[in-house]
Amino acid sequence: MKVVSSLKTLKKRDRNCRVIRRKGRLYVINKKNPRYKARQG
Repeated sequence: MKVVSSLKTLKKRDRNCRVIRRKGRLYVINKKNPRYKARQG
């Protein structure tokens, strides 16, 4: 999992990406391609 400053760019990279808030942190998760996991905060 990457920790990145901009999740919007990662969201655009694949159409299965979802931005989700958990415990005050922002995550990008992708069930089809787990390579695109990222966290912010």
